[in-house]
Amino acid sequence: EIVNIGVLFPFYWEVRFAANDMLKSRAFWFILLLITGIQFAQAESVLMKGNVKDLESNESITGVAIRNKQNPENVVYSGLNGNFQISVNAIPCVLLIKKIGYQIIDVDVLSADQFIAVTLIPEYLSLSQIAIMVNAKGKSDQSARALERISGNQLNIVSSKTIETSPDLTVANVIQRVSGVVVERNNTGDGQYVILRGMDKRYSYTLVNGVKIPSPDNKNRYVPLDIFPAELLDYLKVSKTLTPDMEADAVGGAIDLIMKDAPHKRQFKINFSTGFNSLFLNRDFASFDRSDINRESPHQLYGAGYPARVADFAKSNLIVRNATVAPNLLGGLMYGDRWFNKKMGFIFAANFQNSYRGSNSMLFSHGIATNEASNLPVITSSNDRQYSEQQSRLGVHLKLDYQLTKTDKIDWYNAVMDFNTSQVRETNSTDFSLAYDPVNGNYSRSVGTRLRFNHQRIFNSTLKGSHTFKYFLLDWSGVYSGALNETPDNAFVYLGTRVNNNVPNPLSVVSSSGGSGGVKRRWENNTDKDLAFYLNVKHVVNVSSGIVEFSTGGLYRNKVRSSFFDLYNFNPFDPQKGPGLQNNLIYGIDWVTYDQIKLSIENPRGSTGDPLNYDASEQIAATYVQGKYESRRFQLIAGVRLEHTNQGYVLKNPTVGVTNDSSQVYSELFPSVNLKYKIKNNANLRASFYTSINRPNFFEIVPYRIINEEFQERGNPNLKYTIARNADLRYELFPRPAEQFMVGVFYKQILNPIEVGIFTQGQNTYFMPDNFGTAENFGFEIDFIKYFNWLGVKANYTFTHSEISTIKVKNIENPDPNAADRVKQITVMQIRPLNNQAMHVFNFSLLVKKADWDGQLAVSYSGERINAISRFEGNDIWESGFVQLDASLEKSFRNGFVIFAKAVNLLNSPMTHFIKQSNATNVENGKTNKGYEIIRQDYYGYTNQLGFRYKF
Repeated sequence: EIVNIGVLFPFYWEVRFAANDMLKSRAFWFILLLITGIQFAQAESVLMKGNVKDLESNESITGVAIRNKQNPENVVYSGLNGNFQISVNAIPCVLLIKKIGYQIIDVDVLSADQFIAVTLIPEYLSLSQIAIMVNAKGKSDQSARALERISGNQLNIVSSKTIETSPDLTVANVIQRVSGVVVERNNTGDGQYVILRGMDKRYSYTLVNGVKIPSPDNKNRYVPLDIFPAELLDYLKVSKTLTPDMEADAVGGAIDLIMKDAPHKRQFKINFSTGFNSLFLNRDFASFDRSDINRESPHQLYGAGYPARVADFAKSNLIVRNATVAPNLLGGLMYGDRWFNKKMGFIFAANFQNSYRGSNSMLFSHGIATNEASNLPVITSSNDRQYSEQQSRLGVHLKLDYQLTKTDKIDWYNAVMDFNTSQVRETNSTDFSLAYDPVNGNYSRSVGTRLRFNHQRIFNSTLKGSHTFKYFLLDWSGVYSGALNETPDNAFVYLGTRVNNNVPNPLSVVSSSGGSGGVKRRWENNTDKDLAFYLNVKHVVNVSSGIVEFSTGGLYRNKVRSSFFDLYNFNPFDPQKGPGLQNNLIYGIDWVTYDQIKLSIENPRGSTGDPLNYDASEQIAATYVQGKYESRRFQLIAGVRLEHTNQGYVLKNPTVGVTNDSSQVYSELFPSVNLKYKIKNNANLRASFYTSINRPNFFEIVPYRIINEEFQERGNPNLKYTIARNADLRYELFPRPAEQFMVGVFYKQILNPIEVGIFTQGQNTYFMPDNFGTAENFGFEIDFIKYFNWLGVKANYTFTHSEISTIKVKNIENPDPNAADRVKQITVMQIRPLNNQAMHVFNFSLLVKKADWDGQLAVSYSGERINAISRFEGNDIWESGFVQLDASLEKSFRNGFVIFAKAVNLLNSPMTHFIKQSNATNVENGKTNKGYEIIRQDYYGYTNQLGFRYKF
């Protein structure tokens, strides 16, 4: 008990400080007053109460219009739990009940104490039961809870209605509301990658409509979720336990993006919104012209032996322009219909987002004094950074389905997700070297600018079929997917000067000489292509005590990846200047804008020998056998899955002394058991056990060597895959169709986990991914959803604890008094949490629905976690606890028109990185409120959005 209190104590203080900041925020009080200021209708003579449900699902319906026919202006709407109250002047009277997608009905009110129980009939009742189920899945909160309740494994589902009314614009931000989820943010504060139950992003996979998609990442296989517009989703499903028919490489869990399906009748939607980021209220937005960027390097254009010239490189993309930022523009449309007597369904949806994001950052470069035994961080420089980024996100989604018979159906799904970013990063650095003299104002200063354009694309085309035969059911999928990531002509410019007596000398271009100075132009691109086929066969038998279901099937996937990297270094050089001055190009004298800097190429043939130039492949063949038994109270799903893997690489440029091509071939069995006991119709007790795998990323097994400023980084061709044993126990209660209470515990034993370790070979110390024995990860989760007519509360909390032992370096006093070095370096084993594992994760949302108003106030908190591994003991970089306050409000009109407002990160919470040590000798070192050394702090500003939706 003492240990538990000690663990929760820092979480208590993080939440308390966050709450204090929230209460002091004007934005918080403004949103709170706006939401709670919804006016209540004045009571009339008789107050009638009632509830509205769906005939097919028996679920409560939100937003149903209840109108008094004798007084048409008297109208109310059913609340979040389907309940409503309406005042009438006289009894008897007639109420008109109306909701889009349902038949309109009249209800006679005959007495003042009558409870009005209304059951609405869907307009698509004439369709087959299969079609009804497909259209109902996950779209409403009620159907989302129903799917969680009846599923064979542990799920968390976010419905399309929740996504629509939330403040979130991308899938990465939507998923942060799920229990046990932490999002890893990019340098503009947007959520990008998902960490489930404290397991790093490498331990989860992403599906679209049940099939796996490739990643555009140049080194890893996980998918950046900020590429997906949230508007294209029907619902989001997070599986926290696996069944044998699911792919086994999900230690943390699996994320399934269920995209919009064809409606039951013609439907058209359009939306548009605009807004801005508050960061640019106080500074200009920096940009550059990307239109003249060469998509291919001179090596790609003219061959490996081509001696590049300065004239081969564009210059217009080096000009930085500072101006007032333009407003964000976001829009989308959707059209769906059914033809040929409702047998063919069609839906087309597109979403476009053009937004301007950024951050103001302070970064402290640091190291360890190798001649000291203290192992304390030493600040070497401070870097003031400003990021300006334009994001263009396009999602296009097309789906056709055809009902061959009442039991046979074919779907064809196509999607393209395209994401462009243009970013300017401007850095102003102060060097805290031995030459630093703060008293007299003497020090060196450097300025750096990075101009980067990045393009990512994911394409997926899936043909699916489901068929019913006399003795079995069969479904199949043929999938072609592709991913592209390209960063062409990524440009870096480095400038430097000396400051004497607080008077700076003119800036000049720093010479490179193979280091970090000068001008650099870099090309990176990679492609992934997946071809996969899935097949499942199912046989159902009715027995006296219930239903028995046998299923088997498998998949085959062929993945091919190609990666390219090329780097050119430039030095300042003006042949027209005198001897000794040709490399000293001064700002304001020799140049004003970067395109005017005269340069010479240090390596005219580039650096295509870099290890990022490789071809990789992976073939996975899998089969499974699964049995399911279900009675009135009990459900059992058990089976085993076999996966065979052949993973390898070939270096495009053979290198002496390393393995230029290699493959790893292995097979593993993955048993799993999922038990569910129905305590009553709305309550379950679940228990599960399953094994899973995590394969190395492609780049990790390539024998590369990268020399950084303080250490080397290497690949590991001998890296093994990870096996995990996972156990879960969960209690579920669904008091009402849209409500839930869940509490569960989980435990994971991870064999051969892949983490970055520190290794020494001769005089060299280097980082390398390796397998480190056995790690453990365990915790518990609580989910709670409750509605009180017009008010709703959603909350979840996850506690996670993990441990792993890895090799670290430590400086000690040399025990040999005769040694030349006073300090000796040794290796030690350090026990720490898994990388990116937060001990505490908390979400709270306050929902309001009154008449035709919807409002939401959402708070997300993720506790501190390790952000980067240090090679020195006790010097890992931690990310502090992060609190985000978001809000949304919308007003619906009777003609299908909706206006809405959304706001994200209202508190402008900073992201802080720190080391859990402090060195009093540092020059100008910052500290957190816990007295630790700050390494980085980023402010992103808040983003608002105002727009409309129209549906008919």
